[in-house]
Amino acid sequence: MARICRVEAVIAFSAIISRHEEAIQWACERLALLWGPLPVVSPPMPFEASEYYANEMGSGLRKIMVAAERPRDPSELADWKVATNALEADYAALSPAAEPRPLNLDPGYISQSKLVLATVKDRDHRLYLREGIFAEVTLRYLRSGWTENPWTYPDYRTDPVKTFANQNRLRLREFLKAEDGWRRRG
Repeated sequence: MARICRVEAVIAFSAIISRHEEAIQWACERLALLWGPLPVVSPPMPFEASEYYANEMGSGLRKIMVAAERPRDPSELADWKVATNALEADYAALSPAAEPRPLNLDPGYISQSKLVLATVKDRDHRLYLREGIFAEVTLRYLRSGWTENPWTYPDYRTDPVKTFANQNRLRLREFLKAEDGWRRRG
């Protein structure tokens, strides 16, 4: 019989997409309340990968990515997506913005071997977690670095996202070494 191994902690992160700076700042504040300090923030990136959000969110969208300081249990992923969906709805209710969805939050996690996104959209390559939430391995870490899958969104194929993922992967590795948290049997 196979022996169950302890699961390694992961770095929680969220992509934040909006055309409103105040929405991005509001989201950072709320994510810090959810996860604690957010020491890693990517530079702003234009969100030009798709017109998917244009009708709901307008044009001129920008994306940043933020990561939690302390590693967490990956089984919390569905909770993070439920919480970020609620934050999106909260902001839409209080925002003076004309568009119906002024803020988009996409949480996920970074482990030593993968970047995982949470989503409410089911597809053949996604696994159901609970409460209508699915998970997708968006990037994989191989010896040569981060690599995409055929389904990886265009904005996650970019060097800035891979740099962000690598920075957090290295932070995670340091944490696991210091805490003796490497995955092993028993």
